[in-house]
Amino acid sequence: MTEPLESQSDSKSRITRRAVLGVGLATATGAGATGYAATRYLRAESAPESQEHPESTDGDPDQQYHLTATIGELDVAPGETIETWLYNDQYPGPELRVEEGERVQITVENDLPEETSVHWHGMALKDANEMDGVPGVTQPPIEPSDEFVYEFDVAPTGTHWYHSHVGLQLDRGLLGPLIVEEADPHVEYDREHTIVLDEYLASEPEVTSEGMGMMGGFPGAPPYDGTLVNGKLPSEPDTLTVMEGERVRLRFLNAGSATTYRVAIAGHPMEITHADGPGVEPVEVDGFDIGMGERFDAIITANEPGTWEIQVHPLGEEAPAGRATLQYEETDDEEPRDELSGSQLLDYSDLRAVDSLDQYDGSPDYTIDLDLSSGGMMGGGDEDEWTINGQAYPDADPLRIEEGEHVQVQVTNHSPMRHPMHLHGHHFEVDGALQDTVTVPGHMGQRTLNFVADNPGDWFFHCHNLYHMETGMVRVFEYD
Repeated sequence: MTEPLESQSDSKSRITRRAVLGVGLATATGAGATGYAATRYLRAESAPESQEHPESTDGDPDQQYHLTATIGELDVAPGETIETWLYNDQYPGPELRVEEGERVQITVENDLPEETSVHWHGMALKDANEMDGVPGVTQPPIEPSDEFVYEFDVAPTGTHWYHSHVGLQLDRGLLGPLIVEEADPHVEYDREHTIVLDEYLASEPEVTSEGMGMMGGFPGAPPYDGTLVNGKLPSEPDTLTVMEGERVRLRFLNAGSATTYRVAIAGHPMEITHADGPGVEPVEVDGFDIGMGERFDAIITANEPGTWEIQVHPLGEEAPAGRATLQYEETDDEEPRDELSGSQLLDYSDLRAVDSLDQYDGSPDYTIDLDLSSGGMMGGGDEDEWTINGQAYPDADPLRIEEGEHVQVQVTNHSPMRHPMHLHGHHFEVDGALQDTVTVPGHMGQRTLNFVADNPGDWFFHCHNLYHMETGMVRVFEYD
């Protein structure tokens, strides 16, 4: 049901924890850092020890990129600059573009004072589990002054992204878009823009206590100072240029660490055409909610000359809203208009995959029931943990599956907070579309996910609220 737009113990037991101080901007500048809970660093004895990249079996890559993780400065508004961590001295990191069917090689150089890694969010990484970028599970971390070469065939097509998968580094700016262009798109368009949504945190990232009234506190994110759209605060927003008569594809990516956003474009309804990469039958809406890690592509028809607001409102948060502007070429309007075109909000059930979902038909081979909760609520963990079935990673049993099986995952959220759940290495069917991240609403909300176990390896399944993942809301799917 849509709502009005106006409403706002096995081999894995060898995994050990190591408590370290919370990391953030203070680390980069040499100051101390503290947090609500010690940051978890995940390491496994079974993780590969060599940093040497396996030799390519498919010849030379079609595309090559180089990313350097560095300390740098970020200008978010006139007179407001912060020191943080960046890829290639920019935020968002450089947009990596590859074409359908290509093989890409990306060298990641670590110029940071601590270990790092990169996860390619949305990539299937078929037969390339070692490229998934999860330290302690698929690779050793990249040590300072070292590098790691990632190489893989890009799939599926669509809007994806890359980001650090170590500690709270994502909330420092280590992220960027990864676009896989379709050879034959199912929709026509004349121009496109990528729109990256994120929180603005002027202080260091650290796990804090989120208050929930009578429910007490839960481990969560620090208070945010604003909302960034393509790295800009609303005082000097990013401007996206269009020409009258064009069909414009807008690639929306929520790269935030702890915030769900509601998005709308003043004066322009949108056709949602892609969800987490794969295409969906176009559905017209006036706005949509987008959880952490999710991507929605929308096409607008540029038939209202002028300058208009792209509105980005955090849901359930006190952080200020963000915005960008949609500006027609040769317009005389300088002040953007903010009136909305309607109130129809996207629901997951509105999405219908373009590609066949026949492989998900019929009864699953088995169903896995997963309950999401804080440790204190379910009695299976500590109050400073988020758990799945009462266990907090890394002290959590793996989820074992066999190749070729149709796996159904029934997720129930026992907490009052949203949890965007992300599966590495696979897309799953949910409500008629293929996604790799889906938000499970609070207060006993449920989602049913179906996927085919067709990509052997060890794959993370976790909440993409960075602070929930960092405090335990993780499991690993292991192929037998």
